[in-house]
Amino acid sequence: MRLRRSRDFRRVWDEGRSWAHPLFIVWAAPHERYEPRIGIIASRKVGKAVQRNRARRLLREAARLLYPQVAAGWDIVLVARAPIVRAKGEEVKSAMRSLFREAGLLRSAEIEEGSRS
Repeated sequence: MRLRRSRDFRRVWDEGRSWAHPLFIVWAAPHERYEPRIGIIASRKVGKAVQRNRARRLLREAARLLYPQVAAGWDIVLVARAPIVRAKGEEVKSAMRSLFREAGLLRSAEIEEGSRS
């Protein structure tokens, strides 16, 4: 499920916490709904339209693959940084997994272990 409204993004920034990686920043805030919601931002700091679209695609794909492991009750905003346009998809996914783990956004370890098989 996606974050779409600007007021939802604003709430995450106002009430949430952030974790940074050279490729992107993760902002997260708890919410009352069951399913986690994820929003993606790539500003002009990332580059021109082609680079911003690549950054969004990389983040969207990594989030899609990790989504089944994300704990319920979170609104998450992913903010692309300029170096992401030179990154490979697997690098983005690995970075996202480690940041989500650090932030406590993933479900229990047994689900994570089961997904590696």
